Amino acid sequence: METLLVTVHYIICVVLIILVLLQAGKGASIGATFGGGSSQTLFGARGAATFLTKVTTVLALAFLCTSIWLAQISRDKTIGSVLDKVPVEMPAEMPVEDVAVPEEKGPPTEDNKKE
Repeated sequence: METLLVTVHYIICVVLIILVLLQAGKGASIGATFGGGSSQTLFGARGAATFLTKVTTVLALAFLCTSIWLAQISRDKTIGSVLDKVPVEMPAEMPVEDVAVPEEKGPPTEDNKKE
């Protein structure tokens, strides 16, 4: 699903860039862009500007929606810590052996002085 969404996002991005570059300034029309010198344009006197504007608006909204959707997917993937994914291995219990612990000698007292 994510791969499909990224692919659609890239396609929308490229088409949106092309549409913005095709749109001419206020003084020229799409027919003049391709070398037509007459006032007639490809889609009529005013049809190309409104058509390209509407398509650009729809694609811009689609680009915005896919961007938000991809950000949401990315945020959902990164919730938690990387350390949560590391398996915790408990050390095997070692058998306790009887070890003679030497007694600690404190400061000399009357009982300790047998010299």
